[in-house]
Amino acid sequence: MAVTEPVVVWLTGLSGSGKTTLARALCEELSGCNLLAQHVDGDQLRRVVGCPGFSRPARDQNVATAGYAASLLQRHGVNVVVSLISPYDAARKLVRSMCEPFVLVHVSTPLEVCIARDPKGLYSLASFGLIPNFTGVTDPYEVPDDAELTLDTEHLNLDDATDMVLRVVQTASSSRANR
Repeated sequence: MAVTEPVVVWLTGLSGSGKTTLARALCEELSGCNLLAQHVDGDQLRRVVGCPGFSRPARDQNVATAGYAASLLQRHGVNVVVSLISPYDAARKLVRSMCEPFVLVHVSTPLEVCIARDPKGLYSLASFGLIPNFTGVTDPYEVPDDAELTLDTEHLNLDDATDMVLRVVQTASSSRANR
């Protein structure tokens, strides 16, 4: 794999869309090619940093924190794969400005599929009003219009989705290296 410049791959989408599964597969592939790779998971980051809640300001803070961490790792030669709902366009644009090269991947799995998967039981809790500001249910998700790639994991298997992202990563990395 020809990745000459470290890339930040930002996976955005609804809860249950497959972001974390895809992020793990991407890091495994990158590491298998002897490239440094780190997964930054939104849920784990929230627990470590202690991000306060799910209001828009709290979500924006979590996205900015993940973006800052990703930019630091990238500057030190690490490819970073971030899996984070990051529902607001302005916060994603802020992160894009912090990291270069940057690849935004919209994991565009339909809400009904995410609800059916519901790996953490969150949609069920949100439907009973136990989780306020839940993206896709009681809080909006702003679909990115500037994603380098859009994937629907309802129709793509993990290997194909991983390969598609890796092709975009190679292009982004080589474009940056040729400047």
